[in-house]
Amino acid sequence: MPSRVSAVLLSAALLLGALSSAGTATAAPTAGTTAVRANQLGYLPAGPKRATVVSTSPTPLTWQLRDAAGAVVASGPTTVRGSADAASRDMTQTADFSSYTGTGSGFTLAVDGRTSPPFAIRAGLYDGLRSDAMSFFYQQRSGIAIEASLAGAAYARPAAHLGVAPNRGDTSVPCQPGVCDYSRDVRGGWYDAGDHGKYVVNGGLSTWLLVNSFERAKRAGTDAALGDSTLRIPERGNGVPDVLDEARWELDFLMRMQVPADKPLAGMAFHKMHDANWTALPTRPERDAERRELHRPSTAATLNLAAAAAQCARIYAPYDSAFAARCLDSARRAWTAARANPGLLAPDSDGTGGGAYGDATVSDEFYWAAAELYATTGETVYRDAVTSSSWHTSGGAFTPFGFGWADTAALGRIALATVPTGLPASDTARLRDSVTAAADGYLATMSGQGYAVPIPASAYVWGSNGQVADNAIVLAVAHGLTGQQRYRAGALEALDYLLGRNTLGQSYVSGYGTLAARNQHHRFWARQYDASLPNPPAGSIAGGPNSGLQDPVAAQRLPGCAPAACYVDDIGSYSTNEVAINWNAPLAWLTQFAAE
Repeated sequence: MPSRVSAVLLSAALLLGALSSAGTATAAPTAGTTAVRANQLGYLPAGPKRATVVSTSPTPLTWQLRDAAGAVVASGPTTVRGSADAASRDMTQTADFSSYTGTGSGFTLAVDGRTSPPFAIRAGLYDGLRSDAMSFFYQQRSGIAIEASLAGAAYARPAAHLGVAPNRGDTSVPCQPGVCDYSRDVRGGWYDAGDHGKYVVNGGLSTWLLVNSFERAKRAGTDAALGDSTLRIPERGNGVPDVLDEARWELDFLMRMQVPADKPLAGMAFHKMHDANWTALPTRPERDAERRELHRPSTAATLNLAAAAAQCARIYAPYDSAFAARCLDSARRAWTAARANPGLLAPDSDGTGGGAYGDATVSDEFYWAAAELYATTGETVYRDAVTSSSWHTSGGAFTPFGFGWADTAALGRIALATVPTGLPASDTARLRDSVTAAADGYLATMSGQGYAVPIPASAYVWGSNGQVADNAIVLAVAHGLTGQQRYRAGALEALDYLLGRNTLGQSYVSGYGTLAARNQHHRFWARQYDASLPNPPAGSIAGGPNSGLQDPVAAQRLPGCAPAACYVDDIGSYSTNEVAINWNAPLAWLTQFAAE
């Protein structure tokens, strides 16, 4: 679902009806059961090891790091912050045990008679989460059976949305009335979030992140960890890196969403396709009986296609030259069509049956697409589009809120700062400096907070956890450009927040942590409503705290919450607890970086 506060909301009436039909939702366990908030997965031996202690004491306290047997292996004084944390309203102190170099599992941190949940300190800490965060995409695939041998018996399901009753798509999907007079085969791709919709703008961003994670790892010489037969997907063993196989499932769908050459608006991309009406919760995808519809092409969707397909042409060429050529052809046609139709905007009002993903500013998408096309082709027409864009020199490409599906200029900057191009050396240096300057800003934000989060107190909006991970990616890119360890440390500390070092003492990633999210909003992973269905699989990240309280459950249960505490692990709270590909994609990127 949408990841910024202005996005059109889901139907409250539908959700209230689902709550009524399913019975009263079971409340999640009370979060924050200890005042010592740590990364509940653990810490890397050669990395920052910090925890936050909630305390009103005006003087430092003593922390003790204890091993699994309870023996004290390290100790020291906390650092008093001295003022309430703006996002959480907590009075906090910091326990820093980074100097400890031992390894093991079952460590706890004790401060003033209170003890953290147990955690590990070891190399390889993030290997499992890297794999599970990527498995999320396989399990979100449309148009293919999900195999028990790859996903686990509880998550196996038949192929859905292939025109087999009761499904009414996706092999021949008509347009909404007045949009077009033909149907398209738009099978495949990933379900976007907890619903069964598929959206080009979110798909383009998410695909770009997965492919970029491979491109970054290849520069670093660590791409073998994403290579063939490293992930639990059916394409393993085909000689292609598995992360590229997974991204290709979405790329094929994105290109199917392109308007054919013999039709009006040829080369443009349909903005989205989804059910004509919201399905009930829960609904297994193969039992979705709603009519599927294509929605009007948009400039933003077309440029997402252009950017992702241009990146595809560069990265897939060594593995499948024919597919790479097909991607480049699609990217060129999309760019030409977008230039001819620069103001075809998706309306915020188009939110029945699926998210609107409205975006009134597309100059950033033009910059991103031009950057990727130039990085791939080196052609003058795309270089000129890059250098003439206001985003090329703007100080606003990186924002405190972070990049996202509606704010993509930073992606163009990252591409041009990291991929060798024909730009003047001084221009490339300036672009790289803009990345490190943004990263320094995120570090400054973290240093001013009790929980070291790379977003300000005003940024706890729909999908805040995705914004945390996105800004952490900028920190990781800055580390790759400079080798400076402060950026690596910042990226790792962002993971600490997502995995339990936060005001709720809540791990937002299912399957990871003593108090991990388990009731994320999803129509199939819906055990809270139907005991025959599973909870979300390990490695799925919740959208996170959203001070807008934009669903009935959050509005009822969280009035007056501090911004960073506006979260409830309830399947009905879609505005705080939904899953989405554009939140799991940066998690997968970030855990790949951390696993190195």
